[in-house]
Amino acid sequence: MKQRKIAVLGGGGRTGKYLVNHLINEGFQLKVLLRHPKQFLIQSQQIEIVKGDATHHESVRQLVEGCDAIISVVGQRPGEPLVASRATQNLLDSMNESGIKRLISLAGLNVDAPSDRKGKETLMGTEWMKANYPEIHADRQKSYALLEQSPVNWTLVRVPFIEFQEASGELAVNLKDCPSGKINSGSLAIFLVDQLFDESYCRKAPFVASV
Repeated sequence: MKQRKIAVLGGGGRTGKYLVNHLINEGFQLKVLLRHPKQFLIQSQQIEIVKGDATHHESVRQLVEGCDAIISVVGQRPGEPLVASRATQNLLDSMNESGIKRLISLAGLNVDAPSDRKGKETLMGTEWMKANYPEIHADRQKSYALLEQSPVNWTLVRVPFIEFQEASGELAVNLKDCPSGKINSGSLAIFLVDQLFDESYCRKAPFVASV
């Protein structure tokens, strides 16, 4: 059976807005977690807004209640406490309580997975992140470890630099190395939603990029 109600984290961000619009266009019902609902300009009867924070367990528990699957595109907020691992742990705990099995999450290409064979460009991006934002990198890596240790059907989509524009061109997917140095947000949104019904990358962390 197709999932029809999707919980969205990060829907108020630049990437999240493309995701929310695509989900609406595909006919889904949404629950969107927002810290500042008044700043959210997308209007649709398909959206239920939950005011709260991804780092708070009760907010996440309220968000996922009654949903069939979850897509998280939460990003790190400048100058604020680390969010990735706390949000992931809250999601996994809430999924266990609610019986939800499917989670699609977004991360940068700097996250390392055991099967990686990163090429020169991907390694440069990874090392740059480790050198310049070591705490954020470590937190993202911790988030991946939490997914690996969990029983849920997760997919961690790793992407390079995001260009904020409508879908254009083709995407390439690779489990070992990032195919290119960029991806557009419209195509990324389509890929994320497609994973709701595609089990090819369950419990895997594919690199996805524009070609």
